[in-house]
Amino acid sequence: MDSGRTTVLLLVVVLSTSLLAGVAYSSDTARQTTTDERYTLFGVQADGWFGNDNGYAAVVDESGTTVWNWSVPNSRVFDTEQLENGNIQVSVAVSVPQADCPTDYREDRFDRPCVRNRVVELDYETQDIVWEYDWYDAFPNHHEVHDADRLPSGETAIADMGNHRAFVVDQSGTITWEWNASDHISRDTEWFDEHVPEGSEDEFASNGPESDWTHLNDIDRLDNGNFLLSIRNYDVVLEVARNESIVETYGEPGDHSIMDEQHNPNLLAETGTLVVADSGNDRIVELNATNQTVVSEYGSVPAGSNVGDPSLRWPRDADRLPNGNTLITDSRRFRILEVAPNGSVVWSHLRQDDRSIVYEADRIRLDGEYLPEEPSVSTDNATLVTRTNGPLVDLYATLDSYLAFVPFLPLWVGPLPLVIGLVDLGALLLLVRGRLR
Repeated sequence: MDSGRTTVLLLVVVLSTSLLAGVAYSSDTARQTTTDERYTLFGVQADGWFGNDNGYAAVVDESGTTVWNWSVPNSRVFDTEQLENGNIQVSVAVSVPQADCPTDYREDRFDRPCVRNRVVELDYETQDIVWEYDWYDAFPNHHEVHDADRLPSGETAIADMGNHRAFVVDQSGTITWEWNASDHISRDTEWFDEHVPEGSEDEFASNGPESDWTHLNDIDRLDNGNFLLSIRNYDVVLEVARNESIVETYGEPGDHSIMDEQHNPNLLAETGTLVVADSGNDRIVELNATNQTVVSEYGSVPAGSNVGDPSLRWPRDADRLPNGNTLITDSRRFRILEVAPNGSVVWSHLRQDDRSIVYEADRIRLDGEYLPEEPSVSTDNATLVTRTNGPLVDLYATLDSYLAFVPFLPLWVGPLPLVIGLVDLGALLLLVRGRLR
C-alpha cells in the first residue's frame, strides 16, 4: 500500500474515532442534584421491547437507588400515582393465557392471550391491595389500561383504550359516568365533520370494535369538574363536560405541527397553558390553551447547543413541578429527566441496563406530605428550544429509537455513531489488508 493511501486511512481512523468518543462523552446526562429529599414514582411498561410482559412500578430516591418496587407476573405497567392517603395507584395490564380467559374474550383462531386490565390501590408499606377495579379485553396490544385518576369524591376516572371510552367508577365498582368515543367523534358525528380534514375521513374512521382507532390513553379531572381526554390517534386533546359534550378541542386530526400521537397532557389553569408529551414529534411542548401557539418546548435541537442533551425519543409524560422544572419520561431512551426552564437537565435517572421503557413518572414524598400531581406554576422564564424538523430528521430519530433496543450496542450508538464506527472498521481492515500484502 502506498504511503499516501496509508496516511489518508490513518486520518480517517483517527478522526472517526475522535468523533465517536465525542458522541459517547456528550451522551452522558446522568447527572444527579439534590431535590429536597424528593422521590420519584414511575411505571415501566416493559423491559427490552414494547411487547414484553415484564413491567413494574418503582420508586427511586435522589441518587437513583430503588426504594420500592411492585409487580405482578405477565404484566405491563402504565400510570402510577401517589394518592392523598399515601397509597399508590397503579394501572396494570396482565396478559392471560387464552385457556384462562372468559369465553367472550377467547380468540381460538389466533390462540393469543387476552388481557385483564386492573386499576389497583396499594398500601405503600405492605403492598396489600386495598381497592381494585378490573375488566377483560380481547388481547393486550393497544387494549391495555393506560391511565386512571382518583377524584376528590373517592371515585376513580379511567381511560379504557380497548373500548374507546372514558368512565368513572365508585368504590363499590359501580360505573357512575361514561363517555364513548363512538358516540361523539366517530364518522357522521358533528365533531368528526367539523375537525377531520376532507379526504382524510378513512384515516380517522372506526374500523371495527377491536381496531385501535382512538388510542384513548389519558384522563384527568379539571378544576371545573370536566375531564381532559387524550385521543392519541386523532392528535387531539378533548375537554369533555359531565353531560358528555365536547367543550374544547386542542390540536387537529393530522396536524402534526401542534401534536403528533401525544400522551399525558396537563392543563395548567393558572398559566392558561397545556403541557403535552408530544411523542410523535419527540418533544415536550407547552401550548397557549387559547390560541394553541407554542409557549415553550424541549426536544431535538441543532448540534452545538449548550442545553445539555435535549434529544428525546418517544417521550410520554411531562409534569410541571412546584419548583418550575418539568419531569419527563423519555421512553425509548429508558430515562427520566428533570429539566429546568432554561433547558438544562438538573436530574436524570437511567434504566438502561434492562432497556426499561418508562411510561409515566411523578415526584412524590414519603414523609406524609402530599405533592399535587400537576401543580400550576408560572412559566414566564421558559426558554424556547428550537427544533430541527424535516423528513431526514424524522428518519434519523426513528432509526435511533430502534437501535436503542439492540442489546449489545451502548445507548449512545445512534445512526451517526454507527456509521462512524463502520467507516472506522472499514479503514482499519483496508490498512491491515495493505500491510499483509
